[in-house]
Amino acid sequence: MTAPGIDFKEVRSAALRIAGSLIEAGHETYFAGGCVRDRLFGLSPTDIDIATAATPDLVREVFPRAKGVGASFGVMLVPSDGCSIEVATFRSDFAYEDGRRPGRVRYGTAEEDAQRRDFTINGLFEVPSDGRIVDLVGGRADIDARVLRAIGDPEARFEEDRLRMLRGVRFAARFDLAIEPATEAAISVRADRLGGVSRERVGQELRRMLADRGRVRAAAMVESTTLDRTVLGVPRSSEASGRFRLEAMPGSAPWIDALAAWELDRGTAGDAVERLTPGLVLSNEETATLRALLETRRRLQEAWETLGVAARKRLAATPLFARSCDLLATEAPDLVAEIQRDTAVLRSTGLAPTPLLTGEDLKEIGMEAGPAFGRILTEVYDAQLEGRVRGREDAILLARELGEPPASPGGDA
Repeated sequence: MTAPGIDFKEVRSAALRIAGSLIEAGHETYFAGGCVRDRLFGLSPTDIDIATAATPDLVREVFPRAKGVGASFGVMLVPSDGCSIEVATFRSDFAYEDGRRPGRVRYGTAEEDAQRRDFTINGLFEVPSDGRIVDLVGGRADIDARVLRAIGDPEARFEEDRLRMLRGVRFAARFDLAIEPATEAAISVRADRLGGVSRERVGQELRRMLADRGRVRAAAMVESTTLDRTVLGVPRSSEASGRFRLEAMPGSAPWIDALAAWELDRGTAGDAVERLTPGLVLSNEETATLRALLETRRRLQEAWETLGVAARKRLAATPLFARSCDLLATEAPDLVAEIQRDTAVLRSTGLAPTPLLTGEDLKEIGMEAGPAFGRILTEVYDAQLEGRVRGREDAILLARELGEPPASPGGDA
């Protein structure tokens, strides 16, 4: 954990100071986990975690300002020059009681700590002073072979923490690794047990997966292991084929846009909003975005060519218009090119100009407030968008006409 704006060089310097102090105090200490893995894959870590033989009490003796953030798991947060570094005591986990966390832990050795981790690529240690790798689980060989392998018995690893199944797919996709056969088989056999994991945690993993450059491969593996039935709530439609929309999404597309593309590819977009809002614990903003993306894409595909000028301008002025075009372009690039040409013309006369009239204006010209106000203002604004009224006086004249009661049938001969 680091404060916003802290450069990684400062994080590493702080971690080196903390690790050095623990080693000077006589405690075996290493950099551990993701920071070691990322460096070996040629990536820049964002955080550094420290694993040590020192128990929390001993960590606090060396760093009096250290705070326990996972006291029962031996995790301390040590502040240093604007950074906060996690320092965890080597441990061995006992039985997992809820398919997510161990019931209790026992402090142990570096080897025991490595053996209780999930995948070999995450079980590596690094000597802080010189960068030497301490490999007690065969992780270095698996990185070289580009293989994702569970540490020890994969079935036992996934029974301990079922979220590891989804994390394994994310790691394999992110680092372009083949999943070792026994590890992949254990995921497929237990895929339905992911249903017992917090939906919020599942949603967090999926967000990270779809925000990553390896999202297409991740989606394929989620489906091939049948995790999709639990993660997304339904299996892929038997009529769906390929993931061409997801593959064609811009690399910079937000994760929720990638999710919309994937749902369309799967043939399950019809009830996506209602299903995924609780299923992935979407925020109100995420729900609104997913709904707008799918609905705007549908309107563009089905109705753009028949819409009038005002309706096109209203649609083109919506916040997610451009992103919906990107979504539609994955399947109908020619239509989107036409829409963009049309929009350029519409933009020359203003997509969303300030309305010439408001409800207060209608009151000022003697009209009584009522249900008709909304209709009149809408029709006057449509006329403004279409260029049929070009100023306030024209708008007032049209409003008066629209507000006049219809003529009675019949009349004097």
